[in-house]
Parts: sequence; structure tokens; C-alpha cells
Amino acid sequence: MRRDKPKYKQIIDAAVITIAHNGYHQAQVSKIAKEAGVADGTIYLYFKNKEDILISVFREKMAVFTKNLQAVLNQETDASMRLFKMIKNHFRVLHEDRHLAIVTQLELRQSGKKLRLKINEVLREYLDLLDVILTEGIEQKELDSTLDIRLARQMVFGTIDETITSWVMNDQKYDLIELAPKVHKLLIRALKA
Repeated sequence: MRRDKPKYKQIIDAAVITIAHNGYHQAQVSKIAKEAGVADGTIYLYFKNKEDILISVFREKMAVFTKNLQAVLNQETDASMRLFKMIKNHFRVLHEDRHLAIVTQLELRQSGKKLRLKINEVLREYLDLLDVILTEGIEQKELDSTLDIRLARQMVFGTIDETITSWVMNDQKYDLIELAPKVHKLLIRALKA
């Protein structure tokens, strides 16, 4: 499969819009092709099937979150500030791409178990970086030394995820980014040493 062409990104972006508007199950390849401005057959030069498109969408878009978080880790050493910037960046990306928010918060959850397992593999790199924040925060005595990293990771990511899902379910009527300091304050109080 081709991956290095501008059409690949064009199809990925079209898939996000099409899935957000129609739902994953109703987003036929022909609709994605139409949104991308390509022939139906062109899709198959880049993707095996619709499932491959969804996984590729998640992989490409998750790379943005991971890149942003890696930049935070490179710039900041304070666990609290790292966590705040992670939350703010996560919220910002989805606030700026509301179609992507619908896809990640609603449509991915309606996929089958096999597809969700593949998506979890993609999410792993991002969660590993969250583990770095938590582990180094404990080592630097900023965070509670008795924290269970796995449980803390679930709590942090789950809170971020549920806050975004609520925003999407409420038709994105309010500014998600404005919630970042409140979510951060709540989480950091639970994690502090």
C-alpha cells in the first residue's frame, strides 16, 4: 500500500469528515472517495478496506497527539506543567478538528473488538509518554510515591477522554480548551505527593 503520497492524506482527511457525518458503518468507501475527490478504486491503492482506513485515520491523527506530548516532555521537567500541557494540547487538537472529535469519541467506540484492539496498539505510544510523566513525577517527588502507574494512567486518560466525550455529546457548545485548567487541577490534586 502507498503511504507517501499527498492523496493518502487527502483520503485520511476525507475519511474523518465522512465518518463524522455518516457514522463508521454508513461511511461507504464510495462516500470517502467522493469527499476526497478521487475515484473509488483509488482508495484501494492506499488502503485494504474500510477498517484499514479507520485504523490509518487513528494512527495518523494519534501521531499529532504523540508528537505534541513528546515536545512537552522535551521542554518541561515539572510533572504538573507536563500534565497541564498534555491536557491542553489534547483538548486543543480536538477542539480545532471537531470532525476528528466525533470520530475518536463516538465512532471508534462502535467498532468491533478486533478493531478496538488495533486502535489500542496505536494509542500505546501516547500512553507510554503519559507513563513517563507519572514515573518521573514520582522520582522527582512531585507526585505521590505510592501511585499505581497503571491506575493513575487510566484515571488521567479516562478523565481527559470522558471530558471530551461529554463535550462532543453536548454538540460542542462550549470551549473545551477552557476546561483544561479545571481538569488539570482536579487530576493534580489526586496525584500530588
